[in-house]
Amino acid sequence: MEDLKTFDDLMDKANKWELYGKLVGQLNKDLALANVDLEFDSEVLPTSLRLLLHEEVYRLIQHKFMEYLNLLYIVDVSEEEIKQLDGNDALQLSENVTLLILKREWQKVYYRNKFSS
Repeated sequence: MEDLKTFDDLMDKANKWELYGKLVGQLNKDLALANVDLEFDSEVLPTSLRLLLHEEVYRLIQHKFMEYLNLLYIVDVSEEEIKQLDGNDALQLSENVTLLILKREWQKVYYRNKFSS
């Protein structure tokens, strides 16, 4: 699987493979497992998905850090990728983490789809 650099790259792939709905479903599943009070409608626009997830990640970093760490664990975001991020600006950090979360969720959906056929 090629490396997806941006949110737009990720959405292009999800739409090309017609897996955007499954991506949203996987994200909802992991948010629920992490006890994060956020659920997306299956028809949510990609821009809204990114914005709302970004806001929630920012809130978790600022106010509920243990829940933030739990979310990263549940989603299975690479610890190495997190360590590479600059943590000095919480807003930028939360934006980068949001992309990492969505990329990891995409991997789960993509591989499940690829190998279940």
